[in-house]
Amino acid sequence: MFDLYVYYKVRDENADALEMYLRIMQAEVGAATGVYGEIRHRPESKDGLRTWMEIYPGAGEGFEAALKAAVQEAGILPLIEDARHAEVFVEPEPCA
Repeated sequence: MFDLYVYYKVRDENADALEMYLRIMQAEVGAATGVYGEIRHRPESKDGLRTWMEIYPGAGEGFEAALKAAVQEAGILPLIEDARHAEVFVEPEPCA
C-alpha cells in the first residue's frame, strides 16, 4: 500500500470547474477502487496560477492505471496548466 500525491497548476479562473470535475471523478474512482481521494490547493496564487493537489491514501496495485483512465474521461486536463506530477510515498519499515 502507498499514498499517491498528484500536483499541478491551475489558472484561478478554472478553479471552480476543476473542483467540480475532480469531486465527480474522485467519487467514481473511489466507488471503483475503494480509494477515496482528497483535494487541496495552496492558499495563495502567483501570476494567476495556484498549485492543486490530489491525495489518495492507501492505494494499491492497479490504482494508478485506474486513476489515469479516470483523468482522461473526466475532462480536467484542459483546465490544468503544464502537466500532472505524481509522487508515491510509503510508510517507513519498522526498526528491528
